[in-house]
Amino acid sequence: MVRHHTPSLSFEVFPPNPAVGNEKIIQALREMQDIAPHYISVTASNNKFNIEETTVRLADFIYNDLKIPTIAHLPAVYLTKEMVSDTLQALDKVGVHRILALRGDIFPDVAPKDDFKYATDLIEYIKEEAPHFDIIGACYPEGHPDSPDRVSDIRNLKKKVDAGCSSLVTQLFFDNDRFYDFQERCILAGIEVPIHAGIMPILNRNQALRLLKTCENIKLPRKFRAILDKYEHDPESLKSAGLAYAIDQIVDLVTQDVAGVHLYTMNNAATAHHIYQATHTFFS
Repeated sequence: MVRHHTPSLSFEVFPPNPAVGNEKIIQALREMQDIAPHYISVTASNNKFNIEETTVRLADFIYNDLKIPTIAHLPAVYLTKEMVSDTLQALDKVGVHRILALRGDIFPDVAPKDDFKYATDLIEYIKEEAPHFDIIGACYPEGHPDSPDRVSDIRNLKKKVDAGCSSLVTQLFFDNDRFYDFQERCILAGIEVPIHAGIMPILNRNQALRLLKTCENIKLPRKFRAILDKYEHDPESLKSAGLAYAIDQIVDLVTQDVAGVHLYTMNNAATAHHIYQATHTFFS
């Protein structure tokens, strides 16, 4: 296959608890700055209601201090229109005009607000209130956990894109064939925006167990399960194998002309550097 473009390499980070402080993440971001990622996205907790104190503040630092293009996550199911407008104004003030629009997780013991039931509702609102913002959408190669089937999932994704998404970022996955199948279904549905593949290197067994608990829709291929089983009591080997697996995924994706790779770094600059060193020729 002849590659028609150079894929992007981007990172996701999350703001620490304000009580803990930002020292560690600031240091990690300064180390990631050396890699010159195409952008860094900053997550937001959808049950803390402190997006300006956490996400906006960190996005401001990345964009204005480190001079790296920045995307701010905005999960809206627990936000009102007024709260979203306030966040948009805060982002506007610091010059960050790219948003990853999400519904966000729904917690059984916390009632959602009434203003935004789906991510599409949030996208439509931003397009009306602040049309100069660039909106990115989330997508799920193995199906959204709340979708009854894949047909419904793709249909709803098409609505999201038509509402105003310029690109999509996937949930993490470990089986590239699932991603390619998803891409094909998107094309057949008329979804033509770039799709960036979300990759998370698994560095320890506890991380893997948390993932299995929170992302039940993700399939773990036999090869990946074998790594977890073989190195269950050998953390260094598990870390090395997890990094190698992620690198293999990325190499395969870029040879298949993926639009971009979005690395879920878990705020670990060493992981970002390791993967960059192994794959940087594909992204330069």
